[in-house]
Amino acid sequence: MKSMDSFGARSILNVGEQSYRIYRLDALQEAGLDVASLPYGLKILLENLLRTENGKDITAQDIRALASWDPQAQPDREIAFTPARVVLQDFTGVPAVVDLAAMREAMHELGGDPARINPLAPVELVIDHSVIVDVFGQTNAFERNVEIEYQRNLERYQFLRWGQQAFQDFKVVPPGTGIVHQVNLEHLSRVVFTADEDDMKVAYPDTCVGTDSHTPMVNGLGVVAWGVGGIEAEAAMLGQPISMLIPRVVGFKLTGTLPEGTTATDLVLTITEMLRKHRVVGKFVEFYGPGVASVPLANRATIGNMSPEYGSTISIFPIDDETLRYLAFTGRSAEQIALVQAYAKAQGLWHDPQAEPRYSETLELDLSQVVPSIAGPMRPQDRIALSYAKLAFRGALASSIGEPEQRPHGYDKVVDQSFPASDPPAHEEPQSSGAPPADPVEQATADPGPARAPIPVTFADGTQGQINHGSVVIAAITSCTNTSNPTVMIAAALLARRAVEKGLQRKPWVKTSLAPGSRVVTDYYERAGLTRYLDALGFNLVGYGCTTCIGNSGPLIPEVSQAVADGDLSVVSVLSGNRNFEGRIHAEVKMNYLMSPPLVVAYALAGTMDIDLFNEPLGQGSDGQDVYLRDIWPSAGEVQEVVDAAIVSDMYTAGYADVFAGDERWRALPTPEGERFAWDEASTYARKPPYFENMSRQPEPVSDIQGARVLAMLGDSVTTDHISPAGSIAKTSPAAAYLTEHGVAPKDFNSYGSRRGNHEVMIRGTFANVRLRNQLAPGTEGGFTRDFTRSDEPVTSIFEASRAYIEKGIPLVILAGKEYGSGSSRDWAAKGTALLGVRAVIAESYERIHRSNLLGMGVLPLQFPEGQNAATLGLTGKESFDITGIVALNQDTTPATVRVQANGVQFDAIVRIDTPSEAAYYRHGGIMQYVLRSLLD
Repeated sequence: MKSMDSFGARSILNVGEQSYRIYRLDALQEAGLDVASLPYGLKILLENLLRTENGKDITAQDIRALASWDPQAQPDREIAFTPARVVLQDFTGVPAVVDLAAMREAMHELGGDPARINPLAPVELVIDHSVIVDVFGQTNAFERNVEIEYQRNLERYQFLRWGQQAFQDFKVVPPGTGIVHQVNLEHLSRVVFTADEDDMKVAYPDTCVGTDSHTPMVNGLGVVAWGVGGIEAEAAMLGQPISMLIPRVVGFKLTGTLPEGTTATDLVLTITEMLRKHRVVGKFVEFYGPGVASVPLANRATIGNMSPEYGSTISIFPIDDETLRYLAFTGRSAEQIALVQAYAKAQGLWHDPQAEPRYSETLELDLSQVVPSIAGPMRPQDRIALSYAKLAFRGALASSIGEPEQRPHGYDKVVDQSFPASDPPAHEEPQSSGAPPADPVEQATADPGPARAPIPVTFADGTQGQINHGSVVIAAITSCTNTSNPTVMIAAALLARRAVEKGLQRKPWVKTSLAPGSRVVTDYYERAGLTRYLDALGFNLVGYGCTTCIGNSGPLIPEVSQAVADGDLSVVSVLSGNRNFEGRIHAEVKMNYLMSPPLVVAYALAGTMDIDLFNEPLGQGSDGQDVYLRDIWPSAGEVQEVVDAAIVSDMYTAGYADVFAGDERWRALPTPEGERFAWDEASTYARKPPYFENMSRQPEPVSDIQGARVLAMLGDSVTTDHISPAGSIAKTSPAAAYLTEHGVAPKDFNSYGSRRGNHEVMIRGTFANVRLRNQLAPGTEGGFTRDFTRSDEPVTSIFEASRAYIEKGIPLVILAGKEYGSGSSRDWAAKGTALLGVRAVIAESYERIHRSNLLGMGVLPLQFPEGQNAATLGLTGKESFDITGIVALNQDTTPATVRVQANGVQFDAIVRIDTPSEAAYYRHGGIMQYVLRSLLD
């Protein structure tokens, strides 16, 4: 559809000898609209509308509505956002490509042209989620893990190689290159995008959506980007704009500078805590003020990366001199940097530290008040000042293995501190309400709960140790969140060097690993001569990918695994990642703590969380003397000196010179050919999904739901990690039974993530997380429910129960509490739900991405009336549900509520279809069906 220009915004920007067509924001100023004071992120959206105005999806009224944004208004105006590009990682990217291949098949069967199913926006996929830490602590760990990765994933990689050849404008970054978000930050992001339009180049802000919730990492560069589900990404790939409500924007003012001894990780955990408490779900957050200039780009990216942990859509920094410095440092061309600077200044996107844009709400942080921190044991927003870490751990342990009265005094205050939380004077101890004063030393050594004797362990090499509650069994420097930040990575290596020089070693029960987000990290480690010190402590390179942070930590040390099982121990992982939800890191590890890379090394040396790092030694050095954290912690000056000497721009230029080519192993893969994929019925990795079976050219009318039963009744904060299959495939699970039936040996089960292209595996793992608690099956953890098709109502697997309901034609519903679907943008959390036969979810509230994804799969998200939930309504989950009023959607209207009747209980549920486009997706049975039918015309 031809672009319009109702406001006369088309103009020319000359940069050196090159001319670009741009769409001037100040043209709206001339029309009497105040765009100068708009928040940065809304300016980017406004340019997007100006450039894509077509009189249908984007109108002059849409543009005027955004330019006239009222900061205090509740979001109620829909706009259509067209991202410049789409970024995928392989776990979420494979099913996206599988769906595109299936859409080509469906297009062919409906009499259309399969070639019309093709990316219409640039798509870049980074294979980074498949490497598992099978081998660690050895010099050949990287080579062995990559070899095993290829053996496990040959079919998937061949499929992606086919996609790269079959689809236009689809590029793949091969395995062993880096983590998608770090590659996106260091290489793929343009900040200002260019494309050919008619007879000249057009320049516009680089924007993207990605199939990983941590896509906002590039917000640190000033790139508007956020995570979407795979089904939304597929629509964007097919040229469909993404419908969104004009958001509220939270301004976060920064002042001051970080104090000595703190890291970017401490800053981001502090901000995460603040923003989660402020409730920013679905909002834009942007940073402004004089303190912005003192925040290095790597720190900005770390903050943006954590956006899903506090729930914002984006957390963005504006373009300034630091942005240009980073672009030059990471090898972007002089021409690109000149364009970024000229465009940002011409469009009012350049940061003014004195400006006060209009915001819906504001927060402020004095950076000098940040203290060393960790977060855990199961949520990234649960920040703990490092000085309280031992006390907080003991309280968490007592609450998990003992009664509340056994918790140490002050624990409740510690884990719910309001920022700022600086270290108290020595004579003060944080108190819970009504608790008596307590001596801090005595309190820190209080009995955490039921006593337990340590379990002695003899390892394969003859080394002996003792495992107990709180033993650190995984210590991983991993995840794009921190490995993209040279300062914290160098700090970890310098701490390792000092530890080795003093004769310290990691404890033998700790599985250590180093998984950087790009090869640049190991390049500067080598240049600085620091690799050997990390190796000496067992932090050998295990891969360039997202490992422990997504559950690819591999098996525990066998003797440790046995001791944990024998003693029913609550053991610990420490990692420099962004996620620590229950069951995510490792099924045998109950407590998980996020922290900076140097603290990961420190806890590997200590071997336990039951330690006060400020006052207790990490161990004894080779001279027999106690060694404390303060003895080996590097100063900021020392770190910066190594950063300046060891990291040069050429590392980035060389590292990304041929990023899409891959190594010899990748290039030698046999690759299928053809416009349509030749599905292999024997494949257990890539199977044709059933979404388009018996699909007609016109959608069937939607219907009300009659006689539905409850598949699962869940509490608050059920994450997509609880819903979507992730991590290893348990040998006793329905997915394992399926694989065994298809001739796959247990050693070759691989992970759920690696098999996301096989719907048969994935639906068997949906709602099967080992920490899921379904109230229909009390006393169980995992994917269990009641089968009400049988008179004895037995407890069985959720998958088996769903098959029984489907066989009898009984629709299903899910009941849930607050924040349903929080966490990563996992499309299989919605796909699996739909394929299990669930027609509707009724929850107290939703996280943004999962609610949208449910609609994208034809599942109706409903919300309990304000102030009510399943408990207050007296629902037990055993009722039969009728939901009426849905049919109003056939008249192109979206009802505000529908009537729910459940065995005498009646209430009006709020319909969470928030935009007209979402209503269209639901009427068509899902977003893929909607797009496919639109391309038939």
